[in-house]
Amino acid sequence: MKNRITLLLIVVLSVLAGCSGGDQASQGETATAAPAKVYKWRMVTTWPKNLPAMGVAPVRMAEMIDKMSNGRLKITVYGAGEVVPAMGVFDAVSLGNVEMGHGAAYYWKGKVPVAQFFTAVPFGLTAQEMNGWLLHGGGMALWEELYARYDLVPMPGGNTGVQMAGWFNKEINSLADIQGLKMRIPGLGGEVFEKAGGTAVNLPGGEIFTSLQTGNIDATEWVGPYNDLAFGLYQVAKYYYYPGWQEPGPTLEIIVNKEAFETLPADLQEIVRVAARAMNDDMLAEFTARNNAALTELVEKHHVELRRLPDDVLNRLQQISAEVVADIPGDDELAQRIYKSYMDYRKGVLSYHEISERAYINARAAALEQ
Repeated sequence: MKNRITLLLIVVLSVLAGCSGGDQASQGETATAAPAKVYKWRMVTTWPKNLPAMGVAPVRMAEMIDKMSNGRLKITVYGAGEVVPAMGVFDAVSLGNVEMGHGAAYYWKGKVPVAQFFTAVPFGLTAQEMNGWLLHGGGMALWEELYARYDLVPMPGGNTGVQMAGWFNKEINSLADIQGLKMRIPGLGGEVFEKAGGTAVNLPGGEIFTSLQTGNIDATEWVGPYNDLAFGLYQVAKYYYYPGWQEPGPTLEIIVNKEAFETLPADLQEIVRVAARAMNDDMLAEFTARNNAALTELVEKHHVELRRLPDDVLNRLQQISAEVVADIPGDDELAQRIYKSYMDYRKGVLSYHEISERAYINARAAALEQ
């Protein structure tokens, strides 16, 4: 019996010693483990620095990524012109000169015409509908396939909601008033405007005020009351027209250099995607919350004349839009698939919204009028 007890004690002590040694080894390994790698990126944008919503959103995103990654991914954000010109963002990220960019796909129409479908189509999808198409209607996969040609990874990066038709220095009473008018209006909206008889000019936001003030352009669209007030456009134009037929739900984009993105560990890649999604949602919420107060200030304090575009002008613009949009895909097989996906989704969502969104808004308006 004594021998058995002695043997048992030896076994127990051996096991405890092994565990203790294992703990010490583990503690030693932890103490000598290499610190987590820190990635330092640069993000260039098409917006003036600190512009409400659009200019501030990338900074918020960078701060969010810093916190979620526990400091492992640090992104420095630069406004338009600080590192590259506003319209140089796409090329800078594509070539890998910087890791990330924030802008709008229709700015690159000269390089990638079909990319405009991922920002805004005249008389097309609203912000809510765009999110539906991109995230659950097949649009995102097509966007990724398209941008892979340019070594880019795209992500939705904000939305302004339905924009305004723009600022004009003369009244628009008919289509004749558009003839010869020089207007800052990018993307497909610009092509439609030209076919309607005007002259479309593509300018970055930071150049709009001076161009309108000096007469280089006669009119401009920018975003909506919140941003337009910040730009002081009421100082250089008298008439403020709605609705924003040209940009009913413009999606902004985060673009990441593909090689840089693939060097990140999987968890940091997911953090970037989640932060972009949060930014996409937050920007729309901010515009929704701020636009009406800004519009009230424009009208009541600055005496801006708010006008609605005449129905015959809107009807003709919609007819031209259908023709312009149908011509975009050309012979490119991927562009044709993007067009078909967008238009098929648009048909379905418009049909449903007739009995949901539109039916409710009409019912609410009718009830308020009683």
